[in-house]
Amino acid sequence: MNPLPILYSFRRCPYAMRARMALWIAGFTVELREVKLAKKPPQLAQASAKATVPVLVLPDDTVLDESIAIMRWALRQNDLEGWLAGDNVSLIGRADGPFKHHLDRYKYPNRYEHETDSAAIDHRAEGLTILRELDAILAPHGQLCGARRTLADIALFPFIRQFANHDRAWFDAADLPHLHPWLAGHLASPLFAAIMPKFTPWAAGDAAIHLGPNREQAL
Repeated sequence: MNPLPILYSFRRCPYAMRARMALWIAGFTVELREVKLAKKPPQLAQASAKATVPVLVLPDDTVLDESIAIMRWALRQNDLEGWLAGDNVSLIGRADGPFKHHLDRYKYPNRYEHETDSAAIDHRAEGLTILRELDAILAPHGQLCGARRTLADIALFPFIRQFANHDRAWFDAADLPHLHPWLAGHLASPLFAAIMPKFTPWAAGDAAIHLGPNREQAL
């Protein structure tokens, strides 16, 4: 039995980012296996037929291969910041569904049949409509479910970061007075910095790399 959970991850994947943040804030140290998407290790597919990151293999061989499932599992073990109070299914579903749909076609139009560069601008506009809705939600308290970050904020943040970075000048000029500082705050957080170090892609036989919180450091 491996004494630590094993996390197959990819540094820049938004799904993997949010899983790493939840595991970190819940106090878990994991054996991190960085995946090169163009050359996935066979152990990833052996753990999960989906062969997509993130995948968490627990010490008892239980496998969690959905990022939200990983987040909820970690927080149910230890939820010191009360993130589960912000487990807003509607917000998360809108981000993972319609917003992700438009994000992908805005950023990668060539991957989709019948999508064009001009259509990408339409998808950007649809994404912006959703961001304006979130901006209104953020207005009263600064976070999506109150005054403090919760699961909803961390679940959405990596995807909004990706949307913003595709054309940063355009995004920064968009009229989103509450979303801009919200995003900047999450980007600048010690938590985000902690889960973003660069690692060499893992292969069988490599020395184990551990990723987890310094319990004496306030995040």
